[in-house]
Amino acid sequence: MNTGNENLRWYAKGLKDGFPIGMGYFAVAFALGITAKKIGMTPLQAGAMSALMVASAGQFAAMTVIAAGGGYLQMAVTTLIVNLRYLLMSCALSQKMKPETGILHRMAMSYGITDEIFGIAVSVDGRLNPFYNYGAISISVPGWTLGAFLGASVGAILPKSVENALGVALYGMFLAIIIPESRKNKFVAGIVMISMILSCIFAVVPWLSTISSGMRIILLTVVISAAAALIRPVEGEEGDVHGE
Repeated sequence: MNTGNENLRWYAKGLKDGFPIGMGYFAVAFALGITAKKIGMTPLQAGAMSALMVASAGQFAAMTVIAAGGGYLQMAVTTLIVNLRYLLMSCALSQKMKPETGILHRMAMSYGITDEIFGIAVSVDGRLNPFYNYGAISISVPGWTLGAFLGASVGAILPKSVENALGVALYGMFLAIIIPESRKNKFVAGIVMISMILSCIFAVVPWLSTISSGMRIILLTVVISAAAALIRPVEGEEGDVHGE
């Protein structure tokens, strides 16, 4: 059973690892807030949307539907398809947690499953304590929400060059997550390179580029992860894991 001190250590570690994600989220969400302002959303609406759906691709997709005058059902289906990859991430994290972890913890963690938080959580050695995710969520989600709110409030006065530069922050976050792990493990580095190459192929080959970005991510995730699991299976980990 996890003790209060152990949970606090995991929470502190999650805060530490989630800090750069929160900073990156602020910059990316600022750009998203500018987009929200352009389609007629208020700062409060942009902030609420970010707090309720922590997903950049999903939010941009929803905004595209709003700008086109689409209905609620169309928006719901579009965001569901774009965000389907989070189901895969949830399955992976559920296998990394202790079997006795309660449903309330699992539901609370599901709120903050993003590409970046999943990346740091799945890289944790041994079993995953829910409080690690809570720490990462408690600093990254406010950054995401505040960025969207401020972007919709004052972003329209920024030069286009600054707006474009803010969007690059997302790629910087991905690099910050994958580079340390790739340097430690050559197999992981190889998988990352293969993923990048296949993503580029899907983006430029005519008939493959017609697949939606969300479905593209799902296909690549399933195929690459399944191949990696067959080539380099990981033995199950037993016992409690203590935070640093």
